[in-house]
Amino acid sequence: MDQKYLLWCICFWCLTCSLLHASSDGLLRIKLNKRPLDRNTLDAARIVRKENMHSQNNAFHRNLEDSDIDIVSLKNYMDAQYFGEIGIGSPQQNFSVIFDTGSSNLWVPSSKCFFSVPCYFHHKYKSGSSSTYRKNGKSCKITYGSGTISGFFSQDNVQVGDLVVKDQIFIEATKESSLSFLLAKFDGILGLGFQEISVGNYPPIWYNMAKQGLIENKVFSFWLNRDTDDMNGGEIVFGGVDSKHYKGDHTYVSVSHKGYWQFEMGDFLIDGQSTGFCSGGCAAIVDSGTSLLTGPTTIIAQVNHAIGAEGIVSMECKEIVNDYGEMILELLIAETRPKKVCRKIGLCEFDGAQYVSTDIQSVLEKQKDKTSVNQDVLCTFCEMAVIWIENKLRQNQTKEHILAYANEVCERLPSPMGESAVDCNQIASMPNVAFTIGKRTFSLTPKEVRILGDVFMGAYHTVFDFGNNSIGFAESA
Repeated sequence: MDQKYLLWCICFWCLTCSLLHASSDGLLRIKLNKRPLDRNTLDAARIVRKENMHSQNNAFHRNLEDSDIDIVSLKNYMDAQYFGEIGIGSPQQNFSVIFDTGSSNLWVPSSKCFFSVPCYFHHKYKSGSSSTYRKNGKSCKITYGSGTISGFFSQDNVQVGDLVVKDQIFIEATKESSLSFLLAKFDGILGLGFQEISVGNYPPIWYNMAKQGLIENKVFSFWLNRDTDDMNGGEIVFGGVDSKHYKGDHTYVSVSHKGYWQFEMGDFLIDGQSTGFCSGGCAAIVDSGTSLLTGPTTIIAQVNHAIGAEGIVSMECKEIVNDYGEMILELLIAETRPKKVCRKIGLCEFDGAQYVSTDIQSVLEKQKDKTSVNQDVLCTFCEMAVIWIENKLRQNQTKEHILAYANEVCERLPSPMGESAVDCNQIASMPNVAFTIGKRTFSLTPKEVRILGDVFMGAYHTVFDFGNNSIGFAESA
């Protein structure tokens, strides 16, 4: 039977602080602490603590004495990006990076990035300022789900916490072709995937940590604190795991294909009932570089049906109908020219050639209270609604029927990228979903399966054991 593939992706977006602790036993702890958006508070994030480290079958067990703590300040942006500081070069130049298990290259903006706007809003690497820089020069390009970067390879020392990885090959990005990179709160990405998917086939930084004897055990682990009231945002550990951050034992599964951290999972359940699609097994990946839970349409459609999800475009369209439908109807009854209706109610304005929308926020954007949706989209929704309502008005339909029809048509509109959203007021009535991994069921509550923030890794402490080619999951503590 052909193997079905399922991708379940997990990421983090937030403003946090991170503590990096490299012990005398070769373990590197990266502590993620949540802090208010206050520079003084971030600068004051220095503490000393003891840690008791252990791992699967006591293979990584450590009782550590206190040692110097190297603190890295992480910022938490919109509960969606966790990023920490690394240093490149001698003397080191600091950069904020996403720790991404879904890619394998390290890249930061280059001082030679002249014609890409995002580079001017982030720190740039200056090779001429580093005494340990070595030229490579080979050109490269990486395409992510959120955009593309291109540039060339260089070689230099990279510091992660107290550990200095010598002669690491990385990318100097000279072009970042995405609005996502312009708006990102991080400078670059530090890939934690396998070398098999490394552009240029260069070893990822964690390969060199092990090769250079910087960590004794070939393992790194993530703990993400989902308690929004706790200043401590989570922890990344290179060389072991922290027993304080999980309950019970880890369930380990073998890496089925090197590249991404890919493994075989079993059935996917909704409210305890099989969806059928993965009953014979599916391939899955754990990706710390994305905030989405993604999968094949066969399953996602069932999830959306169970939780009442709608396409984001549909929700915004319905918001226009709900807020302005009656006004549109009244203007049409008053024989206002259809092309002037949206201008009269303030959703479009005339620019001399066509009507374009004014800066009016949708309900989704009001909830974020930060940005407005594309202005032209609001105008377009209004103009579509005018056509639908006008057609039904010609058929002498009742007001209730006309507005209901417009809402129904909105529901048929597809989202451009397949996105869906739910009414958060209905979370309490939504079912749990669950993954079968290693003959164990890992459940996610409706509160955990949400639009923003980490999904699976927030609920389950995750160990990436590249010494034994396995991945372990345990309930986070």
